[in-house]
Amino acid sequence: MGRVEDGTPYRWGQLYAALVAVRGLAKGGRVVPATERETKDATGAPRGTFEAMLPHLGMQVLTARQKGGKVAEATETAVADIGRLIPPEHMSRGGLKPPEAAAFRLGYAERTAAYRKEWEDVVD
Repeated sequence: MGRVEDGTPYRWGQLYAALVAVRGLAKGGRVVPATERETKDATGAPRGTFEAMLPHLGMQVLTARQKGGKVAEATETAVADIGRLIPPEHMSRGGLKPPEAAAFRLGYAERTAAYRKEWEDVVD
């Protein structure tokens, strides 16, 4: 059995963290973690969640980068992460089973913690 970190749901959780980070940086110049409800919805339909978030990404990147300084730097990192974490294969529309949802949450939590450590001035 492989490590959780090698699995697709874990990477999806990391992708979700990067998208949430850019959303927060654009809105208020801070990374605001997703609510429990948002995360539950995301594990229920990861592809649908990404499809809902990605159309706003371009304007969010522009808005966040124009804030300058640490916000612009953090946005640059998160956008690079998004590009690296979008899977190059088909994503099913189904929800995640409990072990997959746990891996998704772990990926989300670990990526958010890494952002908090790297950008402590702009992460709640």
